[in-house]
Amino acid sequence: MTSSDAAAASDPAGPSPHRSDPSAPHAGPPAFPKPFRPLLARGRDEEHRAATPLELFFDLCFVVAVAQAGAELVHAVAEGHTGEGILNYAMLFFALFWAWVNFSWFSSAYDNDDVLYRVVTLVQIAGVLVFAAGVSRAFEEHDFLLIWLGYLIMRIALSSQWLRVAKAASGAERTTALRYAFGVLACQIGWTGLLFLPEGARPWLFLGMAIAEMSVPVFAERVFTTAWHPHHISERYGLFTIIVLGETIAAATVAVKSGIEEHDALDELLPIAAGGLLIVFAAWWIYFVVPIHGRLSSNRQAFLWGYGHYVILGSAAAIGAGIEVAIEQAVGKAHISTAAASAAVTVPTALYLITVWALHSRYYKVGLAQQLVLPVSALAVLASTFAGRWAVFVAGLVTAATVATGVTLTTRMNRRA
Repeated sequence: MTSSDAAAASDPAGPSPHRSDPSAPHAGPPAFPKPFRPLLARGRDEEHRAATPLELFFDLCFVVAVAQAGAELVHAVAEGHTGEGILNYAMLFFALFWAWVNFSWFSSAYDNDDVLYRVVTLVQIAGVLVFAAGVSRAFEEHDFLLIWLGYLIMRIALSSQWLRVAKAASGAERTTALRYAFGVLACQIGWTGLLFLPEGARPWLFLGMAIAEMSVPVFAERVFTTAWHPHHISERYGLFTIIVLGETIAAATVAVKSGIEEHDALDELLPIAAGGLLIVFAAWWIYFVVPIHGRLSSNRQAFLWGYGHYVILGSAAAIGAGIEVAIEQAVGKAHISTAAASAAVTVPTALYLITVWALHSRYYKVGLAQQLVLPVSALAVLASTFAGRWAVFVAGLVTAATVATGVTLTTRMNRRA
């Protein structure tokens, strides 16, 4: 990822044949590339920049780990271990999110699509799968060995990419690449504490390391701003949001199918299924109703927006877990109250709505009425928690009404204009 003010992007060393100006347009990888090429920066003004098949493959493999984390959250909440489950989920989801962020922002600036770049990216994907294999053990046994090993594989691969950039660059750009490479490895050493510290100290280690991880881009880019592409970055985050929402629908569908086949509980599950579907549809609509890439004009704006997606993506995945919990409670498999099961859906939904509003929707709202739609909707979703067995369905109606209200207000404003 990136961070620093745009004013810091100038290189005092002057032009060099080994570095790229982030503001200058570039053609991107050639049509018939050589198998090995210098890892040079791509341009922010590059036209028709879109996600590559390799990036999409990377995202899909990440969803395996997201699904594992969601499944463990369902189990913890259904068994009444809500606090511990949420804490473990927050820790593991941050690790997943941050590894994805590191890759996505790097590829936005330096993807040359040569053979070595592809191979190293595939190594990172292998690390993701090792990470996913360790999620259950981390939740149930507090054993973080596979989590740490998967992260080690990803970080070594990422650092090697930054060292390739440093080899091809000079001046301030080379300094930034080296800071990234060694900053990422230093943080990986810090994560080793998860293997040795007592359980009570691990959340504090997590907090400290999360701050350290997010500080690496701030430190690395003080002298040079990497050439991430605003449209490409917004598309990457959007695609990952779609994949997470799709995983939410898939998990909820499997849970409904299982509940009907094992317990013949269609009457109890139909309101939950309908409400959950409305929530996910509304979540998609609300996120994509405005194009955000136009606001990503500086590193400071991109920082806040990019980091904030930890909450957006985490809550989107948690909505699916919450729907599963509500289904298990409805058929008698979860050892929690109806209100607690309903809150497993309504709380992440409200968090999703308010975070999407805070990060980009509010910048496109005109007038008080439009600005209040999402905050009021978040409060209404929380209030629906107390609607008993109809809580998820009521929350779905609220989110559907939110979309309808937003469309109506926008249409009226356009007619007046």
